[in-house]
Formats: sequence, structure tokens, C-alpha cells
Amino acid sequence: MSYTVLLVDDEPNVLDGLQRALRKEPYLILTATSAEIALEILRMRAVDLVISDYEMPGMHGTAFLAQVQREFPEIMLFMLTGKATPEIAVQAINDGAISHFFTKPCDMVALAFTIEQTLHQRTSMQAARHLRQQGKCQATPLEHVERRAPDITQAGQPRGAATPGKG
Repeated sequence: MSYTVLLVDDEPNVLDGLQRALRKEPYLILTATSAEIALEILRMRAVDLVISDYEMPGMHGTAFLAQVQREFPEIMLFMLTGKATPEIAVQAINDGAISHFFTKPCDMVALAFTIEQTLHQRTSMQAARHLRQQGKCQATPLEHVERRAPDITQAGQPRGAATPGKG
């Protein structure tokens, strides 16, 4: 499966560094230098994961990620910041529903590993959601059959049949 990762940072050098660090990964990497550009990209194409800087002109990363969460709840969200404080981390987690918080400069091996694990988790969650939906679709016809012929879907002896050893 091919994944798409969107990197959002107002500093082109940071975007270049992240792209270089992730170039060997099997992802399509998209970049945006503002939250507004990133939202345009998200409205035009499917994205699996967004990694956003915190401090950007126009819209802070937490506000941006909160908007992404509202509009695209299936997208996984990471925060990346050079100004890490406990308050920013809590705000990012609470407002933006992010799954991971990284500080600049970040350990690129850890970032790549976390991206991989998060995307696999997303795939598993989508598969589970699909299976639940299939189960719901299959349950409805069985309910109709059961209403017409009670106990037809029950395993075991027919009603009123003699039980071996009793009688």
C-alpha cells in the first residue's frame, strides 16, 4: 500500500531536511509552507498523515491540526516544534487530536519509525472499521430470515427433537 504524508512548515529548509530524511521511505511526500496551502492540498487529494510545525504565520499548528481533525478525521496528525513547552504539548494534543509530538531538531530515525507504525495502525483501524460495516450489512438479511422462520439461524437440534440419552 502506498501512503501520502504532508509536511507543513513555514521554513523551507526544515521541509527540505524532512524530505531528505524520508526520501528512502515508501511514501509520497507533499509539502506546504503554510496551513492555508496545506488545507488546499488536503481538499484536493487523499493524505494519510500530516506533520505540522507549531509556530507558523497566519495559523498556529494546533489550530491547523484541529481544523484538519474536524474536516478529515481519518488523517493521522503529528506536531513538530522548535518551541516545545509542556503547555504547547498539552494544547496540541487536546486541540489538534495529534497522536505524536516531536521537537526540532528531531531524531529522524525515530520520526520515520513512528510514521511507519502510525500508518500501519491507521490501516488496521480502517480494516477493522470495514469488517464491522460488513458485519452490520450481513446482520440485516439474517434478521429478516430469523423473523420469517424463528430459530432457523440457531445451531444445534431442531426444537422439540429428542436429546440423546434422555427420554
